[in-house]
Amino acid sequence: MWVSDTTTWSRQPSVRRLPLVAPLRLARPSDMWFKPALSVVVATAVPDLLLYAVDRLDLVMYTMAGSLCALYGHSLPYARRARAVAGVVLGMVLGMAVALVAASLTGSATVLIAVGALLAAAQKTLCDATRIGPPGPVIFTFVTSAALFAPQHLGQVPGHLALTLAGGAIAWLVTAGPALLRREGPERRATARALDAAAAHLAHPGPRTRHAVAAAVHAAWQTLLDTGRATPARRALERLVLHAEAALAAGTAPTADPDTPEQLRAWARETRARGPVPVPGTPDERSGIDAERAARRAAGRREARRALLRGLAPGSPLLPVAARALLGCALAGYASQAVGVGRPYWAIVTAASLFQANVTLSWNRAVQRTLGNLLGVLVFAAVLPLSRLTPLALIGLCLFFGFMAEALITRNYWLGSIAVTPMALLVLEFAGTHPAGELIGDRVLDTVIGAAAGLLATMLVTNRRAAGRLERALEATARARARAVHALAAPQTRPEALDAARRGLTGSLVELREADDTAAGEWWQRPLPQEQVRAAEQAGHRTLAATATRRASIARAENGAV
Repeated sequence: MWVSDTTTWSRQPSVRRLPLVAPLRLARPSDMWFKPALSVVVATAVPDLLLYAVDRLDLVMYTMAGSLCALYGHSLPYARRARAVAGVVLGMVLGMAVALVAASLTGSATVLIAVGALLAAAQKTLCDATRIGPPGPVIFTFVTSAALFAPQHLGQVPGHLALTLAGGAIAWLVTAGPALLRREGPERRATARALDAAAAHLAHPGPRTRHAVAAAVHAAWQTLLDTGRATPARRALERLVLHAEAALAAGTAPTADPDTPEQLRAWARETRARGPVPVPGTPDERSGIDAERAARRAAGRREARRALLRGLAPGSPLLPVAARALLGCALAGYASQAVGVGRPYWAIVTAASLFQANVTLSWNRAVQRTLGNLLGVLVFAAVLPLSRLTPLALIGLCLFFGFMAEALITRNYWLGSIAVTPMALLVLEFAGTHPAGELIGDRVLDTVIGAAAGLLATMLVTNRRAAGRLERALEATARARARAVHALAAPQTRPEALDAARRGLTGSLVELREADDTAAGEWWQRPLPQEQVRAAEQAGHRTLAATATRRASIARAENGAV
């Protein structure tokens, strides 16, 4: 559907330049990198040490499949996290079941590669459709592809799946357990990110920082909407998000008594800390989130199912990416088999890790993955003698590299891959020693083959549906802005109505920017309505500023009446 009869389409080159240095630049570490890092160490150490105690370290691969589920869900509030990680564990068990049954029924590498490519495509599609977040489908593909090429008998499958489920249960306890100590932890971190983004925007106003604060505010509201009952701490967090949201009006509309960047950063520090949540504003200030939270709770699972079905339906922009994964993983596996690699699962995993939202991002990931894997092989060669001293040394090195992978990967994917590669190779040592030269040679060969096959599939399979997603995002933004304008025009508008309209508009602007970035990085794309995107973003942010100004005046009037 066209946005309008007067839409102006901007033609861009079908083939864009691909950067080489930019993908390798380091970013600031995530403010919560240590949470998945510590979680995966604990979730892996418990079953590893139990298996060591009973002298069955050859079963580590099956428990580790469940333990790696501890990497997911750390940005979600605890109630939603518990459901999400349970779903991840279930998905891991189902994927392992397919892989183990296939491995037990046939020894044909040709058939197993086909199964691995189908699994990788399905895992990519489901992770994207559910928006489970990092680390995405690559963990599923890594585990199930390795299981496909592990010697297996059909009678062993139930026991091995039970070990995966046990590892997943430990991972669930590790990720959900902190709720007993700090139940508002995820909400506090999301709010602090919004405050920091707002401070950066006030200090350096511009389109980039404006989008960053809109995305952070939207994420904070989504986190608060997914929580349970409204505690005093959550009330205070809602007020802080309102202050962060007001920064969107900076440079667009005048605001009374605007917060300073220093004040916002101070609130962010206090919010992340273990003390009480700072309480800005007046006691009567309300976010109007209660009714929205109740409605979301009533319809949340139904909406989640609808979103999943939309992602899987014909015409979804996710399906071309799934086709890339299927083709690329199959090409990588068969090419690896053709050059004589006995277990070509690493080529499949390398290819699967490349498929991002568009061609440009996939190229970036290919550069990062290739460099990280090649450097990681050198690290593996250096530590292999140490790992063979005792089983405990092997366990300790795997735990160390698992921790370092999560510590480094938020700086840049290639840096994390330096730790992931030796960990993945060391896991093979639990089932028995392998010739070092063979392991290193196969891994280098599979890395190059997987990266080349993945890039080839990305460029061969076009995703012209990305432009359709952008058009739909434009229409959704126009509808959300119309609702906000209507709320502004109403003579007796309540703050709750303005808040709901503003949250809807913020979410639509975040989706519009994401859709535009995705479409702009695709090759072989039809002309994009970039002028309309810029106009929609400018009008949307002006409306957001107007709602912030109007809401502040209503709050002052109500406080004065009290």
